[in-house]
Amino acid sequence: MVPFIDVMLVLLIIFMVSAPLLPTGMVDLPTMGKAQKAPEKVVEIVVEDEDRVKLRVNSRDAGMVMLPDLATKVKEVQDSAEGGMAAVPVIISARKDVRYEAVVKIMDTLQRAGIGRVGLSVRTTGG
Repeated sequence: MVPFIDVMLVLLIIFMVSAPLLPTGMVDLPTMGKAQKAPEKVVEIVVEDEDRVKLRVNSRDAGMVMLPDLATKVKEVQDSAEGGMAAVPVIISARKDVRYEAVVKIMDTLQRAGIGRVGLSVRTTGG
């Protein structure tokens, strides 16, 4: 047992001496781009739970919507805009305690309905 401990101590000393000499690698992290100007009209979907969402148009509540009716309501809002469907972006917001599966289900519902320009809302922390 004693020779095993001696070998382990020698290896530990070798690693402690050689670790600071190893070159460190650089990691290129992706950056987030900034929009040139904010869109005039925005549809925000706030996830309340897995079946109910709150619809906001330009920061005004448009009421609670059940998940099966979500795509038709968003299309109605986008069709009422001047530029048509491609001009109005859709932003999905959710609290921390909402399961990510619910957000993915909403994104899938909107994609199947042919709604483009769907994004996720992010909260930036100071720093």
